[in-house]
Amino acid sequence: MSVDLATVKRVARLARIAVSEDEAEKMLGELNGILGFVEQLSEVNVDGVEPMTSVTPVAMKKRTDVVSDGNKADDIVANAPNTDRNFFLVPKVVE
Repeated sequence: MSVDLATVKRVARLARIAVSEDEAEKMLGELNGILGFVEQLSEVNVDGVEPMTSVTPVAMKKRTDVVSDGNKADDIVANAPNTDRNFFLVPKVVE
């Protein structure tokens, strides 16, 4: 796959990048080079290769999924001007 000058200008416009004619010509070669490398990657045989999330094998730290109220209701409403049984009291704004 390769791109032409019109495609380079269109991508630059979509990315909101001001590109002169000389810069567009330079980017044309660079983008075609990048796409060439991507095409080479598609030729690599990856059958039987497990996907990895890190270069070193690391087990994810997991905690138990326990539902709780956090036991912090008193701390949360401590600075509120008006509260009632750990609920914020606000003035009525709609009649």
